[in-house]
Amino acid sequence: MEADREWMYEGRIVNGMFSNKWGDKVDEFVAFALRHPECVNGGTAIRCPCNLVKCQNKKFLNVETVKVHLYKNGFVPDYYVWIYHGEKEVHQRCSRSVRVSVSETDQMVSDNMNHTTYHRMVCDAAGPEFNPDEEPNAEARNFYDMIRAGDKPMYEGNSKHTQLSAAVRMLEIKCRHRCSQAWFDDMSNFIQELLPPDNLMPLDFYSTKKLVRGLGLPVQVIHCCVNNCMIYWGDDSDLNGCKKCGHARYKQTVRGSGNRLYIRKLKVPYKKMHYFPITPRLQRLYASTATANEMRWHSEHHMEDGKMCHPSDAPAWKHFDGCFPDFSSEVRNVRLGLFANGFQPFGQSGQQYSLWPVVVTSYNLPPDLCMKEEFMFLTVLVPGTTNPKGKIDVFLQPLIAELKSLWGVGVQTYDISKRQNFQMRAALMWTINDFPAYSMMSGWSTAGMLACPHCMEDSDAFRLIKSGKQSWFDNHRKFLPINHPYRRNTKDFIKNRKVTKQFPGVRSGDEILQDLNNRGLRKVMDVDAEVVNAAISKTCGWNKRSIFWDLPYWREHLLRHNLDVMHIEKNVFDNIFNTVFNIPGKTKDTYKSRDELNKYCRRPQFAQNLVTSKYPDVPFVLNKSQKKDVLD
Repeated sequence: MEADREWMYEGRIVNGMFSNKWGDKVDEFVAFALRHPECVNGGTAIRCPCNLVKCQNKKFLNVETVKVHLYKNGFVPDYYVWIYHGEKEVHQRCSRSVRVSVSETDQMVSDNMNHTTYHRMVCDAAGPEFNPDEEPNAEARNFYDMIRAGDKPMYEGNSKHTQLSAAVRMLEIKCRHRCSQAWFDDMSNFIQELLPPDNLMPLDFYSTKKLVRGLGLPVQVIHCCVNNCMIYWGDDSDLNGCKKCGHARYKQTVRGSGNRLYIRKLKVPYKKMHYFPITPRLQRLYASTATANEMRWHSEHHMEDGKMCHPSDAPAWKHFDGCFPDFSSEVRNVRLGLFANGFQPFGQSGQQYSLWPVVVTSYNLPPDLCMKEEFMFLTVLVPGTTNPKGKIDVFLQPLIAELKSLWGVGVQTYDISKRQNFQMRAALMWTINDFPAYSMMSGWSTAGMLACPHCMEDSDAFRLIKSGKQSWFDNHRKFLPINHPYRRNTKDFIKNRKVTKQFPGVRSGDEILQDLNNRGLRKVMDVDAEVVNAAISKTCGWNKRSIFWDLPYWREHLLRHNLDVMHIEKNVFDNIFNTVFNIPGKTKDTYKSRDELNKYCRRPQFAQNLVTSKYPDVPFVLNKSQKKDVLD
């Protein structure tokens, strides 16, 4: 079988038809599975690896049904190693050029140790401080014990599973089938009865979790004010009440009945957030043979045909390099992007709850890796039940503190590709959000006539006379060259209007920071922030001083906040589609807009017919036959 299995997720449908080449590959997959009797049930049934929720390698189906499912649903994501269909050897896989064989990996990790698959898993999890040739510290000693566990067979004469591999497999089965802890304990006891007395199988869920705990990543649970005023962190970690609103930190839980009432000593917070430090995860990118080389891709690739294929080709990246040559001279220093958005985990019909994950990704990686799920690191989980809005900065404090440390001091990191330690530093390049979240991150209001973050107070927005709605129509001509003919056009834009005004340019970070300081805006964590910022926001578009200005390099960025293209494309498409198809209730071509159109523009052909009181058809709305042609 081929080590390259990208075909599983590419080329299934070509020009609207199922690909014959892809079908041949499916036949090869089925034949491979049938050659392994231990994975076949009843002679003709194999596990169905399609992406249907009920299948996903859980159900045994006959091979013809499996083929139909695969054609219809495709393969379950990331099933590059066919462990449920008889494959024993693990092909380490990473996209594009990152294809490291087992023998190459062993050689890069250690020339002297006999590594198993679980050896490699432990070594990748151990991070940069782990080196078997040195005297291990307390943390490394735990990993060393795990490597020994990876060597120990379950019992004498067993070559299939070690203690660690069995523990990991049991946990994987528990998660995949969503089994309870009680089921896990019962199954472990039953397996104990089947194995010889001197076996090393963990006795229960607790001992299994304890064995593999070292593979995990740290998480901090931080108590919050129920009104999102503050978090009990840093200097405020010992407070028992909010220093802004006075709300208690802990719930008072009463037990008992009648005259025997008592308050439980166990302290239960009203609200808590989760913070996942990014430093260990960035270190593991260099500790893993699959990604260490790729972390230098941003500096080693060459721009082709003058086309930007990665943020490192952009002027904003190069400007940052010029401002901080000491940072850019070490190509292994990490460039990060941050994005946040809210969602309702219980759906629209369930409990109303707004949960806000904050995700960080590394732009050192090539384009086909940095946007993959496994390289998007959840760092902050902002709890609900309501949208944090401008108070999201409260929950970003631990992240900003860690980013400041990674910028100023850095952390010693082991690069396995060069087999050397270096001082890794990191910088946040920008944020990526939709328009409402842009306001939450930047502190500039994206509502009202000052919503444009480029024009700011220089906005030319106006209110429509009849409807009172805000309009930015014909605000774009000031961006044109001064001698452009559109500037003198008095017919096709707002009638009888010439534009001589020029856009003054986007403000620099120093100019924005000076404006914030002059106005006296506060960070939302300050005690008087709500009152002070509310008064200032009535006279300008600013509603707070963003916490990102605490980063010492933030003012030097050419580009600090990006708009999410997905949301923009969707909204623009929806508005155009609904208008062109004249969908009732969603089209922008309404009688109200027609009434106001000729107050600002010369469009007499679209005006209301005073005799019939009807509005004429417009050329951009499709008739019935045209709609059918488009949909066909």
